[in-house]
Amino acid sequence: MESIALIGASGSLGKSITSALSAKDKSYRVVGRSEASLRATFGNDAHATIATWNPDAPESIRLALTGIDTAIYMVGVNYWQFELHPQLMRKTLDAAIAAGVKKLLLIGTVYPFGKPQTERVGEDHPREPHTYKGRMRKEQEDLVLAAHDSGKIQAAILRLPDFYGPGVDKSFLWSAFQAARPGKRAQLIGPIDTPHEFVYLPDAGVTIERLIAEPRAWGSAWNLGGAGVTSAHAMADEIFAQAGQKPKYTVAGKTILRIFGLFNPMVRELVEMHYLLTSPVILDDTRLKNLLGDLPKTPYKEGIRQTLASI
Repeated sequence: MESIALIGASGSLGKSITSALSAKDKSYRVVGRSEASLRATFGNDAHATIATWNPDAPESIRLALTGIDTAIYMVGVNYWQFELHPQLMRKTLDAAIAAGVKKLLLIGTVYPFGKPQTERVGEDHPREPHTYKGRMRKEQEDLVLAAHDSGKIQAAILRLPDFYGPGVDKSFLWSAFQAARPGKRAQLIGPIDTPHEFVYLPDAGVTIERLIAEPRAWGSAWNLGGAGVTSAHAMADEIFAQAGQKPKYTVAGKTILRIFGLFNPMVRELVEMHYLLTSPVILDDTRLKNLLGDLPKTPYKEGIRQTLASI
């Protein structure tokens, strides 16, 4: 009988978590909006059972979580609809409590911190978001932490920076991965030489599997950093080098994003978060390392090799 549910399981992060759980021979329930999508991804997975939910129907959420001990929440929304993050979180928490779920882990982002006030950002860094998306993500986090404080459910947050890996098509690096082998031109968002970090997504899956099994994890927010500080430029150069091609890119700055944003709502929304490329948030995950021991940190060259091999 599965005791772990992955809410919003169809994405690349969900697949990384299920791979880590399967490696430990743990069963799980995958929860999403589309049964067809879930069956296409997990239909042959002996460890998985499938449940659908309608986020607008509390009873649907409760039924999807009935019998579950631990829920991992990674639900995405359209980039231009971030007001849905706290709304969906509130409904999910209420339904999870009603269903008797004991623990809930939110997979979060760096957005609630706002502009970094220190070179490395630990969990104690002020959460002072100056963007709408950051405020919505902070509100989502506040709901999770308040639910834990209420005593009705144990809850925690794991914040991730940008990530990459096999199947991660929403990464800033995805264009470089797609362009490298055929020697095409990658489309990057700049500046590309500022410090940056990336988490190799399978590493996140392993870390999450370990985190939810740790009793001391609950009631706190945790940071997971990448395999060191690099830059988008260095990563793109390595991607092309491993593909045996000369690097070629077009770099779009903030002004170009504004222009293209007139015609594309996704690009338009990137303008607000452009500060992450000029004032990068580099996470300090010392607390998480002290909690779990050594964290999986695939070196960038190896992560790039494995990602290219999957394309």
